[in-house]
Amino acid sequence: MSTPPQSDPRVDQAAVTDESLLAVHDKLLGKQPDEKAHYRLLPLSLLFIFSGLIFFGGTYLGRFSGHFSPMVYNEYALPPKAGAAAAPVDPLAQGKAIYTNVCAACHQATGLGMAPVFPPLVGSEWVTGSEERIIRIVLHGVQGPIKVKGVEFNGAMPAAGPGSGFNLSPDKVAAVLSYVRKEFGNGAPPISAQKVAEIATKEGTRGPWSAADLEKLP
Repeated sequence: MSTPPQSDPRVDQAAVTDESLLAVHDKLLGKQPDEKAHYRLLPLSLLFIFSGLIFFGGTYLGRFSGHFSPMVYNEYALPPKAGAAAAPVDPLAQGKAIYTNVCAACHQATGLGMAPVFPPLVGSEWVTGSEERIIRIVLHGVQGPIKVKGVEFNGAMPAAGPGSGFNLSPDKVAAVLSYVRKEFGNGAPPISAQKVAEIATKEGTRGPWSAADLEKLP
């Protein structure tokens, strides 16, 4: 009696089909739930937050942008209507704003300066004296020692006039000078923009002044 041949594992079994193999694989791996169509709480919260920020930004710009006019400095103001006359600018208010932004870091908001480098403006003979000198000081700057009320200061004041780093126009130079000549109890008369423009044209581009050169002026 002959022995039936043993099955060879290298030979495909006819009973094993593709469907049965897939069924076995699905059973072993398990089916992962499909969550792609569902929103999670965190991304939905971020969506509301970003939407709120965009809404707030749009509302703020629409209300306080002044229609993006470069002539509007007050965020609550609106640009002037076409054909309307521009409101006159108070030179002293403009001068105070320029002083705060340009001068106060050295001469201080009180005008008392910082010894022994930055001289005071309060009661200074340079501030209340000759227009010719004080205009040139602001236009071109001062370098080297300078005496104020008998006390020597040795610092450097940068130029602030047209073409300098601050690039103040003659109108703005006149405004800030008029402010410091009246403020701090000085009580000196204002300076006109025409006078500043006249000296700026006369002197042209030059370096900083020294106290000795300034004292030669009337």
